[in-house]
Amino acid sequence: VQLQASGGGLVQTGGSLRLSCVAQGNIFRINAMGWFRQAPGKQRELVAMSRGGSTDYADFVKGRFTISRDIDKNTVSLQMNSLKPEDTAVYYCNADLMVPYSDDEYDYWGKGTQVTVSS
Repeated sequence: VQLQASGGGLVQTGGSLRLSCVAQGNIFRINAMGWFRQAPGKQRELVAMSRGGSTDYADFVKGRFTISRDIDKNTVSLQMNSLKPEDTAVYYCNADLMVPYSDDEYDYWGKGTQVTVSS
């Protein structure tokens, strides 16, 4: 199983970016899919997560970022609007999923995509 993220880049303050991630491989079911980020010198933190029919957002992105999932295509996207310099970080796609013939849930990470917001 691999998570492939795309869509990062450089944008000015107030601009927008859209991140996308696709999970590929021998997947039975994806229980949750979302995004974390890690800025230099800081711990990785949750940005947004979609699990079942619900979504959770970090307080610092509420009203600016929107997460969406396509369950049939095993994809998750993050629309980021009104970007701020403090949003600069490496953004990681994350999925909690099950594989065939196993009752266990596995945690997978993508390699990360850089988002840089200039002031």
